[in-house]
Amino acid sequence: MNFDANTHRCTIVIDQQLPAGLAMNAASVIGISFGKLIGNLVGPDQQSQDGVNYPGVIYAPLTVLLADGNYLRELQQISGADNEIFSMPFSALAQSCKTYEEYGERIADAHSDQIELVAIGLIGPKKKITRLTGNLKLYR
Repeated sequence: MNFDANTHRCTIVIDQQLPAGLAMNAASVIGISFGKLIGNLVGPDQQSQDGVNYPGVIYAPLTVLLADGNYLRELQQISGADNEIFSMPFSALAQSCKTYEEYGERIADAHSDQIELVAIGLIGPKKKITRLTGNLKLYR
C-alpha cells in the first residue's frame, strides 16, 4: 500500500482495558511497523532555520482510539475482508514474549481465533476508516 494523505486515514485502536504502559507499547509497535510497511507514510526530513535536522514524520494525523477488546477482533475480520484496508493487529501474545524468537515460536503454535488482540492499526480510505472508528473515544 502507498499512503495518500488526501484519501487515506491512519488510526490505532487500543483495548480500553489495557494499562497505559502496555497501551503505549502497542501504539509504538504498530507505528514502527506502519513506517516500515507503508510507502509514503513518513515525509522527508526537515531543517530548522539554524540547520538542525528534524526527521520526517507521518504525513497525516495518527489518531489513537479506545475500544472494547471484542471490537478489535471485529475490526480485524472486517479489514481482512477488505483489500482497501491495511491492518496491523497486535496481540497480548506478542507483548508477553521476551524475544522475537519466542514470539515466532509461540505464534506459530497458536490458532488466530485464540490470539487475544490488544490493539489494531488501520490504514485505508477515509470514509471506510471513519465508518469503522468514528464512534470510538480518543485515547487520553
